[in-house]
Amino acid sequence: MFADRAKIYVKSGKGGDGHVSFRREKYVPNGGPDGGDGGNGGNVYFEVDEGLNTLTDFRHIRKYCAGNGENGGKRNCAGKSGEDIIIKVPEGTVIKEAESGQVITDMSGENRRFLLLSGGKGGNGNQHYATSTMQAPRYAQPGQEAQELELLLELKVIADVGLVGFPNVGKSTFLSKVTNARPKIANYHFTTLNPNLGVVDLEDAKGFIIADIPGLIEGASEGVGLGHEFLRHIERTKLIVHIVDAASTEGRDPIEDIYAINRELEAYNAEIAKRPQIIAANKIDMIYTEDDPVAKIKAEFEPKGIPVYAISAISGQGLRELLYDINNQLEKLDSKPVIFEQEFFPEYHFNTESDPFTVIYNEEEEAYVVEGPRIEKMLSYTNLESEKGFKFFQDFLKDNGILEQLESLGISEGDTVRMYGLSFDYYK
Repeated sequence: MFADRAKIYVKSGKGGDGHVSFRREKYVPNGGPDGGDGGNGGNVYFEVDEGLNTLTDFRHIRKYCAGNGENGGKRNCAGKSGEDIIIKVPEGTVIKEAESGQVITDMSGENRRFLLLSGGKGGNGNQHYATSTMQAPRYAQPGQEAQELELLLELKVIADVGLVGFPNVGKSTFLSKVTNARPKIANYHFTTLNPNLGVVDLEDAKGFIIADIPGLIEGASEGVGLGHEFLRHIERTKLIVHIVDAASTEGRDPIEDIYAINRELEAYNAEIAKRPQIIAANKIDMIYTEDDPVAKIKAEFEPKGIPVYAISAISGQGLRELLYDINNQLEKLDSKPVIFEQEFFPEYHFNTESDPFTVIYNEEEEAYVVEGPRIEKMLSYTNLESEKGFKFFQDFLKDNGILEQLESLGISEGDTVRMYGLSFDYYK
């Protein structure tokens, strides 16, 4: 079975403790402090491996821990830092925080390596705490604790076009005909158990990547059959191509099939159902009736703005026209790949709760000023230009009591709030 989902536990390394010791040398009876610093704990990284195409490895190993930092030693000897752990995943893997289901990162596009958890910082040895009044400090700083998370990994294939259709409508045959993919083809339901990717090369055109999403059945959006396992792979596609059996070789109604699949897409993710669609009426070489079923399909869907092409994946009839129309439609769409935005921020989750901040009114600037380490960290990893990033920013202000403090200072609508060079107008 194709493995495209896994649940794992990851943990960074704990920082080593700082050491308490004093110089003991001949003729130096009262030597100063020489306790060394603890080593830093190892980090947890995720990295794209071009040689992987499933998450199968994570079914056997579910726990991943970086090394702890060593404690400091005497004679100013620093502890050794813990080893980092690098977890290899296939391109297209979306990493989520398991409990909330929120996206931490999407290992796609330019994101080839991602620091997920930082190791604990090593503690300072007692040498750092010597002062003119305290020349023999008998304390050192403990190392910072490790960070740990339970993660949900989901592989969502990266393709421009997603082929959808009920089993046995000819999707695998179509893919093998127009791309370099070589899917297994057989005449029984759920032949395709994993998404097949292929590249379509066209003369005088850019070409595109196409994915055969395994055959759907009614109730797929509710998890019937292998519905959820397959539907997630269509989330990145920009254009949907319905393959239908125009000849009704299995007694199915092609028009009802299209409506049924669209209902499943709508139920799973309404945004997917809104994407551009093209209908490929396949198996026209097997139509023996006087009535033209393709004409009925065109009459039903072309008034809705969905083009219909009559094709035969076996003979190749109509494939050229269909492929060039797909390419033309893709050129009108955003060329950037579909990337899932970050929703869960480990840095904020672990590191900012105890960091201070201040909220004041600056009379000279006639502005409310919010600053402090907690604010600076949050702004460093928040993309305020994205809708989700700005919502996270607003939630942060509310959850940390910043909005409440601004209101207690008498802020009014339209007043200016400044945070590290960024200025905002306040609206309730």
